[in-house]
Amino acid sequence: MKTLQKAGKFLSDYTSAVVIAIAVVTFLVPQLMGWVNYQLFTDMVGNKFTSQSMIIGIIMFSMGLTLTAEDFKILAQRPLDICIGAAAQYLIMPFLAFGISRVLQLPDAIALGLILVGCCPGGVSSNIMSYLCGGDVAFSVGMTTVSTLLSPIMTPLLVSFLASGTKINVEGLPMFVSIIETVILPVGLGFLLNRFLGKKKAFQEIQKVMPGVAVLGLACVVGGVISSQGSNFFTSGVVIFVAVLLHNGLGYLLGYGAGKLTGMNTSKKRTISIEVGMQNAGLATNLATTTAQFASAPQSAVICAVSCVWHSISGTLIAGFFASFDRKKEKVQSENTAAEC
Repeated sequence: MKTLQKAGKFLSDYTSAVVIAIAVVTFLVPQLMGWVNYQLFTDMVGNKFTSQSMIIGIIMFSMGLTLTAEDFKILAQRPLDICIGAAAQYLIMPFLAFGISRVLQLPDAIALGLILVGCCPGGVSSNIMSYLCGGDVAFSVGMTTVSTLLSPIMTPLLVSFLASGTKINVEGLPMFVSIIETVILPVGLGFLLNRFLGKKKAFQEIQKVMPGVAVLGLACVVGGVISSQGSNFFTSGVVIFVAVLLHNGLGYLLGYGAGKLTGMNTSKKRTISIEVGMQNAGLATNLATTTAQFASAPQSAVICAVSCVWHSISGTLIAGFFASFDRKKEKVQSENTAAEC
């Protein structure tokens, strides 16, 4: 178990490197991750439930295992912060995606994929990034939790509304069902297990392994999409990469601005920046490849996959930037203190 925990910590510390490594290897050997796209069954609204859907469920289950009743008490004690965070999450990124798709005149399928990424909740890895950069971890978990719990309503609603200008028909019900299956049920199960078994030492030891499992799951999701869509990455043009960079980068900037505008302290501003900028692009990828309504727009999965890879990389970079800034500030302060003495 100790070995697994060390492996889990290593994977958490080097999330970007692991995801990039899997992505590169899969691009060179696509059949390696072909199993991720294996269809297990079709649900009642025509969505394909694949191995990838199962992996997303495991990632969300790992998030559920970190939630306690105390977390929900914290949410209740700071409703204003959480409301601001949720509003920023579901206003900035969806409408930013819509604006970028219009400015860059993206093809309908690619625009739909970017809008889908923008309308998804915050990513689980954002909690790790908030911790690494000295952010407010409780606030981060709270934002991720609330945006995830709202996602069955907000994601289908916003995608249907913002994609109405495209020629692709998008209905909310299939997405609602898919999010319930792959997000809400696993999170709920994880929370209940933690609620009733959380004090047992054996269970606590297992919990320490789950961050690494989540990272491997994310890498497998990326690998699965590259396995099926990797050949389209570069044929789709540079515009996809430009759109993803703009969407993600402006998300960080506007998220930080929202925190500053509402008078949040430094740790909260960093947290809301990362929470807004880092979307659950793995969920977007799963929705784009398994939801019945996206069958007519296979290219939407390409930009979701690119976002999935890049958000993991950029999140690590921005967390590192904030941490480096703090180290330099501490060094200057200690030098000034020494000079005064």
